[in-house]
Amino acid sequence: MSEDSRPRVEVCFTPRSYELYNEDVDIVVCIDVLRATSAICTAFEYGVKKMIPVATLEEAIEYRQKGFIVAAERKGQIVEGFELGNSPRRYLDGEFDGKTIVITTTNGTKAIHTARKAQTVVIGSLLNLDALSEWLIKQERNVMLLGSGWKETFCLEDTICAGAFVDQLQQSGGFRSEFDSTIAAKYLYLSAKDNYFGYLKASSHRRRLKALNLNEDIKFCLTPNQTSVIPILRNGVLEKL
Repeated sequence: MSEDSRPRVEVCFTPRSYELYNEDVDIVVCIDVLRATSAICTAFEYGVKKMIPVATLEEAIEYRQKGFIVAAERKGQIVEGFELGNSPRRYLDGEFDGKTIVITTTNGTKAIHTARKAQTVVIGSLLNLDALSEWLIKQERNVMLLGSGWKETFCLEDTICAGAFVDQLQQSGGFRSEFDSTIAAKYLYLSAKDNYFGYLKASSHRRRLKALNLNEDIKFCLTPNQTSVIPILRNGVLEKL
């Protein structure tokens, strides 16, 4: 296969820039390491059947009124009146086995909403890094790694995670990249990969979560390859691939 005919893998730092990067994109990987996509991957690993991502609290309230289990997070905290927030560790006991959960978060579900019209939307995190990378390599299609950011601004941990995917796809020999954002993400990952927790110590969102006593969540989300689950968006609903 000649270099020019290989599919591309590119990184888009935030949903705000999505339209600048989505030309010829076949697969969008939505990433929100701390903590939405980590929570989604963990929920499916521990038995959740489906998840319905919604962008607004108003939608979440409507689902709650219909009797759905709803996870709602804003600014790192559970929204008052809701049962769940954004913690992946909340799913570890299998309490929600076989259930459908509606989820809305500050950043992650907005990224999913932004990408919803793409041909294929899947959920990425450090937790499913190897499994999702292997699947993406087999698809031989153009990939965008979409960071959720923090309120539409650049986010270090999402970019590092995106860089980890870029590194694996490029190492396969089957992908090329053109954008500086992709190069930056890869080299941030290479700088951080031996100690994510230490590297991200000064990152803004880690400091926010630490202030909320969520260090255990941070450690969990920064521990790669805890699951082989690949959540995929079909008709507005997430399910296991």
